Amino acid sequence: MDSRITDIEVKLSHCEDAIDALNRTVFRQQQQMDLLQAQLRELFRMAQAVGAAESRSLRDEIPPHY
Repeated sequence: MDSRITDIEVKLSHCEDAIDALNRTVFRQQQQMDLLQAQLRELFRMAQAVGAAESRSLRDEIPPHY
């Protein structure tokens, strides 16, 4: 009976370690996703600013061979 309890305690300890490792991984991934979302918002804002500033026609463009 005593060895069964010890085995269960060892298994529980391994499970707790695995859960802690998974929690750290999820936390890091959430930080990365937050950073990527902020960068994506910034790129979108920049693209809109450039798009609004460049509302000219392709006829105004000079071909590169001139």
